[in-house]
Amino acid sequence: MIELQNVNKWYGDYHALVDVTESIPAGEVVVVCGPSGSGKSTLIRTLNRLEPIQSGHIRIDGQDIHAPGIDVNAFRSRIGFVFQQFNLFPHLTVMQNCTLAPVQLRGLSRREAQERALALLERVGLAAKADAWPSELSGGQQQRVAIARALAMEPPLMLFDEPTSALDPEMVGEVLLVMRDLAEAGMTMVCVTHEMGFAREVADRVLFMDQGRVLERATPDDFFNRPQHPRAQQFLSDIRSPFAPAV
Repeated sequence: MIELQNVNKWYGDYHALVDVTESIPAGEVVVVCGPSGSGKSTLIRTLNRLEPIQSGHIRIDGQDIHAPGIDVNAFRSRIGFVFQQFNLFPHLTVMQNCTLAPVQLRGLSRREAQERALALLERVGLAAKADAWPSELSGGQQQRVAIARALAMEPPLMLFDEPTSALDPEMVGEVLLVMRDLAEAGMTMVCVTHEMGFAREVADRVLFMDQGRVLERATPDDFFNRPQHPRAQQFLSDIRSPFAPAV
């Protein structure tokens, strides 16, 4: 589903991604973790061209995403992206947020889009909020609507960029539960997250990054119990220390 080959990204003189080569098959759930500034959010944002790269190749479902003539909007419509901030349209109801893109970009009738949206809102536990405004929802509810909105386009791939980092702690679980259900349903997912419990329980594979490089790739069991790279060992030691924030 995803292939990266020698991907490099700079911000001025800062080398944000360094020769990243990775392959993620369809149906795999990959969690990307690492310290702040490690390049993990930059990496995930290159996958739908929110961030340009300076060299290398990225292919999604066999398509070179930087090929000349590619329709970027059509390409992005096939990838669900859930951000740290929920990015719901504040002037649209929950239902309108979930039906806008399928109607405008996919050509669905309003009735078809509404039926699909209602089914997805039911899936994330928010069918009763279809007519609510985003401002009337909690942060956790808004993020679940954002997930339903992304799924309304029926993407083969979902990207999550720290989807729980803007939430109050008591709201984190409800979002992770929806993500867990997606994983169990076989959705291909790449998740940048600090939620190590989610990584341990849901991921098929963990990628650990630091200073723009993927330093370790392992199953959750190997990563958490037998980390190989010294930097990964230090990272796990730090988050387990009694003075570290809970994860």
